[in-house]
Amino acid sequence: MLNIVIIDDDDVSTFVTEQYIRRCLSVPFKIHKFSSAVGASKQIANLNPNYLFLDLMMPQMTGWDFLEEIKESGLTSEVYILSGSLDIADVEKASNNQIVKKFLPKLSVKESILDIFRN
Repeated sequence: MLNIVIIDDDDVSTFVTEQYIRRCLSVPFKIHKFSSAVGASKQIANLNPNYLFLDLMMPQMTGWDFLEEIKESGLTSEVYILSGSLDIADVEKASNNQIVKKFLPKLSVKESILDIFRN
């Protein structure tokens, strides 16, 4: 069974991402949703997700802070940054981060999810 984690404080974005994932997968999976990176950071090691979709701009703990916190955890998740911003600094930071697989603009999440789960 695939474990998938979505960490995003925007309920609409989380809903949309979840719906696209559900449409793409034909194998058993479970989606764990967190509206706070703080809450997710306390449970992420136990969940050990195959895929992790992470928003950058969240209160209390940003996506970057979350990545820094889990850096030494040994997780082997495919981490995808979901961002409503196309700030070139964030795109570059994501591409230079060894944990991050890819930066995904929220505006193209449908196409991005299809690419990720296409087999």
